[in-house]
Amino acid sequence: MEGRVGAMADRERSRYLVYLSLVIACGSLVAAFYQNFVYTRQLDTIQRNVARGEYIRACRDIIETYFQVKLKVGLMLAPRNGGGANDMFAVEAANAVSRLGGIGTYLANFRDEDIRFRYTQLTDELTRIVMAARVARAPDTLFGKADELFAGLNDDCVRTARGIGL
Repeated sequence: MEGRVGAMADRERSRYLVYLSLVIACGSLVAAFYQNFVYTRQLDTIQRNVARGEYIRACRDIIETYFQVKLKVGLMLAPRNGGGANDMFAVEAANAVSRLGGIGTYLANFRDEDIRFRYTQLTDELTRIVMAARVARAPDTLFGKADELFAGLNDDCVRTARGIGL
């Protein structure tokens, strides 16, 4: 009888050992799923932060380029004795407008169609200003509409920098 009880106890122990192994395996599986979930969330956060950083860097570049256009147009309008320097400033201003258009296209690719249209309007307006500056002499009236368009696009960049928007 003692042999029978010992054999049953061995069977009980082996059964508990099987259950313990199953519990450990299930716990490991749940831990692996949770680790994968956390890793995926972390990777998503890093990717969004990199994209946001690139967007902010491009915003900084477009702001700098906009003010370069204003500077070059202002230099075009400054009274000069020779026409050669004026032509040089006109070429530099047109180059800055082209750069602004390129950066604006890049930024617009992250946004909706309305923002894309506003960047196109700003580039067209600045092109018009550079062409008009060759004959105009009133710098204050040239940048009215462009300043309004730029302010709206700059506000979009500020919202993105604060983490809202993308």
